[in-house]
Amino acid sequence: MQKMYSETSRSERVNKNNVPKDETIKFLLDYSKALSVIDYNKMKFEALLN
Repeated sequence: MQKMYSETSRSERVNKNNVPKDETIKFLLDYSKALSVIDYNKMKFEALLN
């Protein structure tokens, strides 16, 4: 299994239907930058900093 994931993808083997749109990638990156997880007394609080 390590061999399968350590290879770089060749463009002819990449399924074009599985490639995410640029807008999707930007949305996920922006969301992850705005998400803050706070640990307090064995509890976790998630805050979206928008």
